[in-house]
Amino acid sequence: MRTHHVRPHRSDEDFPREQHLAQAVARLAADPVPVDDDVAEMVVNRVIDNAAVAAASLSRAPVVSARGQAEAHPGSPGATVFGIEGRFSPEWAAWANGTAVRELDFHDTFLAAEYSHPGDNIPPILAVAQHAGADGAALLRGVVTGYEVQIDLARAISLHRHKIDHVAHLGPSAAAGIGAMLGLDVETIYQAVGQALHTTTATRQSRKGQISTWKASAPAFAGKAAIEAVDRAMRGQTSPAPIWEGEDGVIAQLLDGPEAAYEVGLPEAGEPKRAVLASYTKEHSAEYQAQAWIDLARRLRAEHPRLLEPGAVERIVLHTSHHTHVVIGSGAGDPQKYDPTASRETLDHSVPYIFAVALQDGVWDHVASYAPERAARPDTVALWQSISSTEDPDWTRRYHSLDPAEQAFGGRAELSLTDGSTVVAEIAVADAHPLGARPFARADYVRKFRMLAAGVLDAEEVERFLGVAERLPQLRPDELAGLTITARGLPAAPKGLF
Repeated sequence: MRTHHVRPHRSDEDFPREQHLAQAVARLAADPVPVDDDVAEMVVNRVIDNAAVAAASLSRAPVVSARGQAEAHPGSPGATVFGIEGRFSPEWAAWANGTAVRELDFHDTFLAAEYSHPGDNIPPILAVAQHAGADGAALLRGVVTGYEVQIDLARAISLHRHKIDHVAHLGPSAAAGIGAMLGLDVETIYQAVGQALHTTTATRQSRKGQISTWKASAPAFAGKAAIEAVDRAMRGQTSPAPIWEGEDGVIAQLLDGPEAAYEVGLPEAGEPKRAVLASYTKEHSAEYQAQAWIDLARRLRAEHPRLLEPGAVERIVLHTSHHTHVVIGSGAGDPQKYDPTASRETLDHSVPYIFAVALQDGVWDHVASYAPERAARPDTVALWQSISSTEDPDWTRRYHSLDPAEQAFGGRAELSLTDGSTVVAEIAVADAHPLGARPFARADYVRKFRMLAAGVLDAEEVERFLGVAERLPQLRPDELAGLTITARGLPAAPKGLF
């Protein structure tokens, strides 16, 4: 890896193009380094994972709406849209598919200085691949590049600290991935990366308070914007520059300010892109920082049955990292996180709710665990209201550690019981994490797909998709359209402008 020192520059400073972070990203994307076999295997896993969570969301309102918008924009050759037959304009296909993938917040994650869902790169890169007639090997290069760029940016540059939504790293990564897949030159990718960043920087109010349906759509919007940025750049259009380091650029005006400095590590020329292996998927349909807490709650339930007795628990304090405390814990200061009538999107970002339900039920279901009647159950509400979180500096330190063996996304639960006794337990990472009790492997991704597709896709469609996905690196251009799923009886989209 080569470390790039990134800081803002005044407009009157000598700052040659070769030193711009966008130029370094473009060079990385244009480097035709072969894809390692284990990296290719993981990309196949994540394509299966994306299709799994998309299948489970096909009838949910944001996905139905996005799919309707795509249907209004047929394309030739075009790209496929999850759930339906036909070909559609690639940017709109990416919009629909990105929304379907993200709606349940149930696919892969990477957490460091910033958090991310790098699987969000797949819908826009795949849509362009289908439209442009790429083969599986080219698609693979593009996806590997998208993961590399987003994860490397997330390691180095915190957006959340300044309340900027994390998709500001996704726009550039998707543009770079598309450029890598198409074999574009460095100059074109540079312009596309700059445009994609400029148009996908927004506040994170979409993940605050009463969380709306836009939470699922924000990454899809970034993917759509990345496709449009690549299209403009291919037509010779230029972008604001230097986009990260300019006097009025992203760092100086939206992040750490004119005196900021970051160290961004990117692979050297000829160095394999392996960042996808540092990411991890979700076993449970909840915000990633809640994954370990669900597993801990299930363990506590099994080991301490008395916790389930009515009125047994007086209070529960979750000692955890700053990020978990302020994003999904009581440190957010959001009363909605304790509201039994809150939206599913809000409950998904409430670790007090999630811990209470997982402790009582011993399971986590992407539908039943969020049902309004489940959230309103009196004994659940009582337990839920007794749970709070607090920051523990050591868990914060471990959250930000770059040592995989030390990095942790869980914490310590202290349960005070009404009989005066206490129960204390902790967990570092989710069971499905690469260092967890049951790391996810290919069989787990396939099982997750079968589970979420059950009752949505015909059995033949399930097997057809898996057969195509597992051959991804060898797919011919005419086979790439098979990387989709088709269902029957889906709801019709509401009417809009298109």
